[in-house]
Amino acid sequence: MALQGPIPVAHEHVFPHGCYVTGEVSQVMDFEASTPDRQVPARDKTTGLPVWQVPVMDGDPSVKVAAKSLAVKIIAVDEPVVPPVPPALEALGLSMVPVVFEGLAVVPWINGSGDRVRLAYSYRASGLRGVVPSAGAAGAGKGKMPFNGE
Repeated sequence: MALQGPIPVAHEHVFPHGCYVTGEVSQVMDFEASTPDRQVPARDKTTGLPVWQVPVMDGDPSVKVAAKSLAVKIIAVDEPVVPPVPPALEALGLSMVPVVFEGLAVVPWINGSGDRVRLAYSYRASGLRGVVPSAGAAGAGKGKMPFNGE
């Protein structure tokens, strides 16, 4: 099989309407190695680097509510830092931070068992960066990110 492991994808292909951090970065714990008394941080099986996760919201208006929120895992030596909320969003009382994921990859996996099996996806990245609001953010049309990725 030609495709094995994480499949590299462009951020704008996964999140064409933008992606917004909705919470704090947390370190992923190794479920199998941890005990109730001792939590063991997870490490990436390929690189050995720590695994972090950040909750995000997909900006695509056509995505069902149940699928809008997800976590993206970030494989990095140091805890990723979420940029501050842009002033334009903060002025509206929003605490979401538009970001672009670097080194984004999709990892397909089987969710469920028996007759209730379905293909699911998880996302991982090597980092994230803030997005600068573009001049046309207020008038962004369908299929356009309200913030540029530059």
